[in-house]
Amino acid sequence: MVKLWLRRAHLLIALLAGILFIGLSITGALLIYAKDLQHYFQPDYWQVTENHQPALSLDVLTQQVQTKLNTQVYAVSFEPKPNLAWQFQLADKTYVSVNQFTGDILHRYQYYQTFYGYLLGYHRWLLYQNEQGEYVLRDWISIASLCLIIELLIGFYLWVRPKKRLKRLKINRKAKPKIFYNQLHTVVGVYILLPLILVAFSGMAFNWKNVTASIVEAVTFQSIEDRPDAPLVASNNLANLQLTLAHKNALSALPEAELFRIYLPKEQTQPIGFRMKMPGETHAYSWVWSDPLSGNVLQVYDASKANFATQVWNFRYKFHIGDFAGSLIQALWFVLALTPAFFVITGFYLFWARHKK
Repeated sequence: MVKLWLRRAHLLIALLAGILFIGLSITGALLIYAKDLQHYFQPDYWQVTENHQPALSLDVLTQQVQTKLNTQVYAVSFEPKPNLAWQFQLADKTYVSVNQFTGDILHRYQYYQTFYGYLLGYHRWLLYQNEQGEYVLRDWISIASLCLIIELLIGFYLWVRPKKRLKRLKINRKAKPKIFYNQLHTVVGVYILLPLILVAFSGMAFNWKNVTASIVEAVTFQSIEDRPDAPLVASNNLANLQLTLAHKNALSALPEAELFRIYLPKEQTQPIGFRMKMPGETHAYSWVWSDPLSGNVLQVYDASKANFATQVWNFRYKFHIGDFAGSLIQALWFVLALTPAFFVITGFYLFWARHKK
């Protein structure tokens, strides 16, 4: 009786969330290589010619962009490869791709209207934003991820409960289609159970932060450390930022770090924020805050020294996208991301084959 009801629950969840599973599966797989594809097919927008000369100073680049476009720069993002242009976020919520060697503006765009941004918007909130600017469908994505975890656990229970379970981890390629796809559905589900559950959980962590953080803390027996708040500064003139000097001092404060992004002050009491990646980190979670007028360092946060629970929590982004151990893991994550769509398609086929008469 339990097995029957679990089978029905397995089917019902797939019927209710199957379309979301397929959409998230395909967009998740494409996002792994979306930026590379974007750079390849639109080189004039995203790539620059390396001339083995140092980039222009941040003061010069920022001033050129603000003068040409008559708007304030809010952030500067640096690319890991020298042949990729730097990205500037503007006050009007648009972005520009800038040649860091010449100051030329290559492309102005809305972030979520690019190929990568469109896929990301669908994967995170189904591209819907209400009049208040809220992404109200984010919970649907998290619910779908939770449903996927439940589906995987039910499927695993249905496999592990009967005897001779290890003998059922075989695929007979010469079997009839119904038997072959049933075996394939089961075997793939067993082998990818743990990594796919963790991928789904890490995706939920971007939205349901409090609940998922509590789970991480319970598993690691530690509390996740909060990042310190940015210090406030005296009222300053936003038109006279010592950006180049602040940049130099920030790199000296964390000399081993790799600069990821700079946040310029939007208000007169805000410092310049430098988001940086230390060698012991999987992503940029360290910070240096500097005074906009003097360029002096105000505060340093080295996230690589955080406790184990915080390191696990910070690892969720890179783990979710498979960007933590080279191209082989990315390729494996691409296949892993497609498995939810595979389960839905083969599951519906098995249901149809069982009831077609």
